[in-house]
Amino acid sequence: MTPPHFIAIEGPVRVGKTSLARLVAERLRARLLLDNENNPFLKGFYTVRPGAAFQAQMFFLIERFRQLKNASIATSRSPVVADYLFEKDKIFACINLGDEELGVYDQYYDLLKEQLPTPDLVIYLQASPEVLRRRIARKDIASEANISDEYLIEVGKAYEHFFSHYRASDVLVINTTELDFVERSRDLEELLRGLTQPIKGTQFFPSRRLGVEPAKVPGNRSLVVNPCGQGVSSTQRPKSRDHGCP
Repeated sequence: MTPPHFIAIEGPVRVGKTSLARLVAERLRARLLLDNENNPFLKGFYTVRPGAAFQAQMFFLIERFRQLKNASIATSRSPVVADYLFEKDKIFACINLGDEELGVYDQYYDLLKEQLPTPDLVIYLQASPEVLRRRIARKDIASEANISDEYLIEVGKAYEHFFSHYRASDVLVINTTELDFVERSRDLEELLRGLTQPIKGTQFFPSRRLGVEPAKVPGNRSLVVNPCGQGVSSTQRPKSRDHGCP
């Protein structure tokens, strides 16, 4: 069986989605699409400048749409691997924007989303907030030092809610706490073999032999899936639940 044509890899900041996307794309001889993190509004967002959250979110939305639209994925002769899922944009909009901003954002999001292809498979990379914190510290990027533990937990809860209702694509859940696809070729080879097998609904990367359990967010049940993305701020904005937000 051939691997899926369009694979999207998701997960929280520093969980390893870009590294895995590069490895999978290389082995499958697929086209690689990488998320654009060069957002000119992030500095203002980190410093909680009024309006910066909306500007940063709209920039991400348009850039992600433009890349996926221009990739002509449906007609591509080779497989496509992306290190993000378009819907992640709405998850972070729900966390970072207020109601009025969300009302404007939703109009653009709905219009753009219906023009994009749906992944055949989403690979969700999991890790607990504690593991993510250690990896963020090890990476030592100045802007990521502003990401609080509370924000990592909040994002985890939002993704748990999102994927508990997500049915658009098949999902392969992988807890990366004890796995290293870059340094241990055995882990990568096992995953690549799994991609040639049928994946229906939500399935877990074989973990019994590896001794890996689903990650947990403090105060919550074991997560089915819990991917995050570009972490940005610990600021919370109250909002109603009529925007499709968790």
